[in-house]
Amino acid sequence: MSSSLLPLTSSFTGQPAFKTRTNKTQGFRVSCNNAPHDHNDKKVILPESQKLVLPNVDRRNLLVGLGGLTAANLASLQSAGAAPITAPDITSICKDASAGIRNQDAAVRTRKCCPPSLGKTIKPFVFPKEKTVRMRWPAHAGTKEQVEKYRAAIQAMRDLPEDHPHSFNSQAKIHCAYCNGGYTQVESNFPDIDIQIHNSWLFFPFHRWYLYFYERILGKLINDPTFALPYWKWDEPKGMPIPEMFVAEKINGKANPLYDGYRNAAHVQDRLVDLDYDGTDKDIPDQTQVACNLSTVYRDLVRNGVDTISFFGGEYVAGDSPVANNDPSVGSVEAGSHTAVHRWVGDPTQPNGEDMGNFYSAGYDPSFYIHHSNVDRMWKLWKELGRDYPGHVEPTEPDWLNASYVFYDENEDLVRVYNKDCVDLGKLKYNFIENSKEVFPWRKSRPARRRKSSQVETTAEVETVDQVKFPVRLNEILKVRVKRPAVNRSDDDKAKANEVLLIKGIRYDSGKFVKFDVFVNDKLKDGEVTTPCDPEYAGGFAQIPHNDMKNMFMLSSARFGLNELLEDTNTEGDEYATVTLVPRTGCEDLTVGKIKIELVPILKT
Repeated sequence: MSSSLLPLTSSFTGQPAFKTRTNKTQGFRVSCNNAPHDHNDKKVILPESQKLVLPNVDRRNLLVGLGGLTAANLASLQSAGAAPITAPDITSICKDASAGIRNQDAAVRTRKCCPPSLGKTIKPFVFPKEKTVRMRWPAHAGTKEQVEKYRAAIQAMRDLPEDHPHSFNSQAKIHCAYCNGGYTQVESNFPDIDIQIHNSWLFFPFHRWYLYFYERILGKLINDPTFALPYWKWDEPKGMPIPEMFVAEKINGKANPLYDGYRNAAHVQDRLVDLDYDGTDKDIPDQTQVACNLSTVYRDLVRNGVDTISFFGGEYVAGDSPVANNDPSVGSVEAGSHTAVHRWVGDPTQPNGEDMGNFYSAGYDPSFYIHHSNVDRMWKLWKELGRDYPGHVEPTEPDWLNASYVFYDENEDLVRVYNKDCVDLGKLKYNFIENSKEVFPWRKSRPARRRKSSQVETTAEVETVDQVKFPVRLNEILKVRVKRPAVNRSDDDKAKANEVLLIKGIRYDSGKFVKFDVFVNDKLKDGEVTTPCDPEYAGGFAQIPHNDMKNMFMLSSARFGLNELLEDTNTEGDEYATVTLVPRTGCEDLTVGKIKIELVPILKT
């Protein structure tokens, strides 16, 4: 077993805290270069002197303080006060990502990520009218016709002029612009705060819309209204290697349009993806890797995806800045299997980890789209789990429903789309081919319960969280005891509320690949070790480089479900949970602001 898996015993010394801004609106000015007087969709940007600058008061707290309101009036005020993230006219309000790339001289892709302007007015989105449903197919099991059609579509996209909005490069730049500071919150009068579509509840809906238009553009390029993307089905054993159609550099003497030269060469041929990849290949048999991967999917969708916030990510609204005082939690899939695949595919010989290993360049690898096609499928599968897990409900807050983005559609028109319009795949006219006889293998991959005979009692020598001076630097292993809100909870108690471990105020260098693992109650006897395949493994916090334009440090939080973990580690009756944070990579200057455990009520539809 590779030593990279082991949370070795170590002492910990707290480090000085970093200071962050605490006022979202303090000191923001309009840049004449980035703020035209109006937009194509007729939204006016007010001069600075006419803007209402609010103090650092949460608008929801403000509403709570207004007495004498009826429920209807309160609901009306809440709706009126909603401030969703709103993308601007992407062809006129866009900045290059140059300042956000750590190793600019070594960057292999352009940092000019702005889309071409065709001088068009932004239109409202209209649901597709066709009756045919595009059926996405597993990439490892595609028919010859499906594979050839897919290659032809990608080749047609590559053949377009680079300045065409449908070109391969233009489509790749979409991800760069939305996640590397290309757009600001100028529509909400925060022109100096970038929009970031990762690390919050925007992650799933943004990528769903991105692939929706990408798929329809490819279909139009080959004049096939039934065209559907494949998906990299890394949640079943046969689909775990990178799909064969992406491997060869040439097909019949011609360049393979699905090939990308910036991939990890060691992982391309006959290697199983590691869904908990930390930058180091684990020295474990394939059978063990498959089992660990299935446990990771189970953890992402079931054990850690216990509620809306835990799965989608935390609230992110206009005025929030990921480099200041806002630290929305990252969703379970995004921080888990999603990030692991990105880094596993990216080329480690490149200083920036291109292509898949860095968000500015990820869209240049065709595997990005089939990976995210399966990530999108994870949303569908998680939602379907709601039959057994009532907490699996999509966000209902107006700030999420009304968040919007702007894309070029298959007709080269600019359209504005909203989160609320992408929750129903039936309306979007696409779905995923599934084997009706298949029992998803990850459904049976809950980590095996720990034998009591292999455990020892937790020692009182471990400090409690109130004895630790936060924030603390995670340059070595941190082990603390956290008091639980309740012990020996019954099945009825667990049906009403999930016990969730919260790690708040994670401040990290966004220019690095960052990962640390979280273990809970790893009370093993000498000679036994805890690995990410075991029940004590709560999960990890991982981030692909996605650099901010002004500040290389970002803030985030992570959430981990404990209901099953405590059962599987025989620790439901313990008053304290022992939490161990194990730095894996990029954590030299990462700090953690708070660790606590909460009971989160289960919201039912």
